[in-house]
Amino acid sequence: MNITEETRRESYHTVLPTVAIRQNAVLTVLRECGDMTAQELACELHRRGLTPSDERNFAAPRLTELKEAGKVQTVGKKICCRSGRNVTLWSASANLRGKE
Repeated sequence: MNITEETRRESYHTVLPTVAIRQNAVLTVLRECGDMTAQELACELHRRGLTPSDERNFAAPRLTELKEAGKVQTVGKKICCRSGRNVTLWSASANLRGKE
């Protein structure tokens, strides 16, 4: 195993106990706030005291997992206020909006 694989595995095992909690938090924020980017989600999670910083990597991996589970979907693009680049806009899947 190379160093990159090793550190990735270490990180994965560190966050594993909180993955479901973070996924639920992401879904809750999307339901309450509407469509958002990964960075916007990360900022909102941090504002609510659910993450230690507003780093987008607190939200982005959860969005990927939730998309694979059919719980969120991509709905468009918008310019990120931090990077100035087009980024993905995410939404809770239509069958999940408004549910707790």
